[in-house]
Amino acid sequence: MQRFLAGVLAIALGAVTFAGNAGPLRERLLERQAARKARAAGPAQVLRDMPYGGDPRQRFDVYLPAQAAPGAPVIFMVHGGGWRTGGKAETAVVANKAPYFTGRGYVFISINYRMLPDADPLRQAQDVAQALATAQGRAAEWGADRRRFILMGHSAGAHMVALLAAEPSLAAGSSWLGTVSLDSGALDVPDIMQQRHLPLYDEAFGRNPAYWRTVSPLHVLQPGARPMLLVCSTQRDSSCRQAHDFVQRLGASGARGEVLEQAMSHREINLQLGADGPYTGAVQAFIDSLLAR
Repeated sequence: MQRFLAGVLAIALGAVTFAGNAGPLRERLLERQAARKARAAGPAQVLRDMPYGGDPRQRFDVYLPAQAAPGAPVIFMVHGGGWRTGGKAETAVVANKAPYFTGRGYVFISINYRMLPDADPLRQAQDVAQALATAQGRAAEWGADRRRFILMGHSAGAHMVALLAAEPSLAAGSSWLGTVSLDSGALDVPDIMQQRHLPLYDEAFGRNPAYWRTVSPLHVLQPGARPMLLVCSTQRDSSCRQAHDFVQRLGASGARGEVLEQAMSHREINLQLGADGPYTGAVQAFIDSLLAR
């Protein structure tokens, strides 16, 4: 009997362990699938480490479609990583997205930027703006149209593109059609900092409430913001709440905003964009509506 009970306990503990690891295990499987797909259907050409500044982190990669058409639209992608880590060539950033968008005739650009502790989030957003201006200045070289750029970012990168969208004066005169925010790391910074939060937010935003507001997309929102799609994970408590609050504020300012809730993890929202399915279809429908204008 004792041996039987021990066996039952072992099975139960194994089930709990599997349930706790199911999310990360699924993400790793999806990442491997995406990497295989990228190897099988990679873009015709990648221009790597194009400089937009003097720092080694101020570089971007340009993924070109096999069938380039004059005036191609551009997806301009900003990776996440808690304002401290991450990179432009990570599997979750490019493996599904680059083949998908280049396969549809887009140019896909993935950028790096300076990180903590060398650059705070505001300086990082300025790096993104500098990279955008450089890419738009060279767009014709790649068969792209500088007027048909769509900003996209995940997590910390989504915070930066939302900040530029909310306060276009940070973008140094650049213009774009719209913004896709993939589960932003922060839309209402004071709200995050006044609640229980991960230590990474203290590292990024410090203790000064005045600074919190300067890097909070919700608080710097100005009239004239470009259309925005905010994808949010229903698995994160504050993600969709902040997205809906931000879209409500966008509407009050006369701008277009949409929320796309997804029952995916924070990482899956990034990784799975470009994979077959209704999620990619919904994001593409938003992008199509921008290009139709």
